[in-house]
Amino acid sequence: MNLIVWLIVACEIAFWVVIILGLATRYVFKRKKLGLLFLALTPVIDLVLVIATGADLLNGATATQAHALAAVYIGVSIGFGKSMIQWADERFVYYVMKQGPKPAKKYGMAYAKHYFSGWVRHVLAYFIGAVLLAGLIFLVGDPSRTEALSGILRFWSLVLGIDFLIAISHFVWPKKA
Repeated sequence: MNLIVWLIVACEIAFWVVIILGLATRYVFKRKKLGLLFLALTPVIDLVLVIATGADLLNGATATQAHALAAVYIGVSIGFGKSMIQWADERFVYYVMKQGPKPAKKYGMAYAKHYFSGWVRHVLAYFIGAVLLAGLIFLVGDPSRTEALSGILRFWSLVLGIDFLIAISHFVWPKKA
């Protein structure tokens, strides 16, 4: 398996490890600042991934879907990172610490608005990922070596459009309890 694939796996594992460490440090050990430091390491993990991907391509590698996935991962991590951490935070407090309110499920217009705000985060993730993909395509400067990057960008554009239609459908046909 490609080194970049392993790096993506390692970064995904590291992402969740620092989140769990951050939450445990905040709530179990009552060290809020240290917990925040762990949570703040998530963008550093993303930076390691983008540098390694760019270096691999600049050293002559032909782009694969793994290289493209690195850009997608970074976009998603930045676009959804805060909401993923908040999601994990709420569940950690309730299920592990046995404190606070049970995370509520949303229905109707509240769910539609929530899903639409998720779509807006998806647009942000897409924009970041697309800029990174375009930057990598430009840096390599050889379309034959960057076909995988262009293909993922086209596919992600389609996914974003489908996600928009789903978001709008929740306003037309609200989710029932």
